[in-house]
Amino acid sequence: MVHSFLIHTLGPVSALSANESRVLFARAFGPEESAQRGAEPEPEPELVPETRRLLQKERLAVVARRVRSVVALGRAASGVPAVECVLGEEAAALGEADVGVLRLTSGEPFAVERTVLWLAVQSLAFCLVCDMHENLLLAEGTLRNIGRRCLEELRLLGPGSEVILKSDRIDALLNHYLPHGQLLFLNHRFTHCLDRELSSYGNK
Repeated sequence: MVHSFLIHTLGPVSALSANESRVLFARAFGPEESAQRGAEPEPEPELVPETRRLLQKERLAVVARRVRSVVALGRAASGVPAVECVLGEEAAALGEADVGVLRLTSGEPFAVERTVLWLAVQSLAFCLVCDMHENLLLAEGTLRNIGRRCLEELRLLGPGSEVILKSDRIDALLNHYLPHGQLLFLNHRFTHCLDRELSSYGNK
């Protein structure tokens, strides 16, 4: 199962320092999803909802920082510098994207072990926080589909892109590709049908 999806910056972003990463969008899946967006699947009963929400926010911020660090190290080792986002070059950017996997041990920052699959596209990262034994090939295909739709239709690349204003569109993507956090086996025909449904939603 996928427990969380997030989009965050990798830098450079003028408002942030070189070592910071900003979470632009986040959604948690689990038993409490419909009642409380962002709640942990293993909620701490002694915590009030607001405290639990802030705890989840901090956990996802830790994931973003870890991914940003790994991507920065990989790019430094390969000699490929961070590139400013360029609007209109979404397909090329996605073709050159890096993908990787992180293992989070129990307590760092979640209560149980988790796997983070990330897709780094220029100065943006798309991440799935999954169960340890999730099918990573299937997760990567889903993450690439979500990333492609976000880049091509929501035009997330480019300075000043207001992801928060497009959160309903991103939620619609997740409802189609990750219903309740479940990965779908997508063939070309099914993907084409999903794309048509999403296009119809976007035109409303």
